[in-house]
Amino acid sequence: MNNTTYGHTGSGTPITDELIEKLADQAEHGFDVDDLITQRVRTGRPRLGSEPSTVESFRLDPSLKAQLDARAAETGLSTSEVIRIALRAHLEAAG
Repeated sequence: MNNTTYGHTGSGTPITDELIEKLADQAEHGFDVDDLITQRVRTGRPRLGSEPSTVESFRLDPSLKAQLDARAAETGLSTSEVIRIALRAHLEAAG
């Protein structure tokens, strides 16, 4: 076989005639769907709890945004985590 490369997979593996042949052979023998599902690697952001999280959007004035960024930098947390901590504290205090 030749060394022609047709691009790369998501993991960076070169797509060659040899890889295409190997994958075609696997496909011809069939796949165990249950096995594929259990081996599937989850991508994206990890869950914060047992259920998928929602994304909320709100506006911040420049001064508040600067304070948020400064707090995140000094604590080593993401801005999202600082917001979650502050919101929990506010809601618990409001009881």
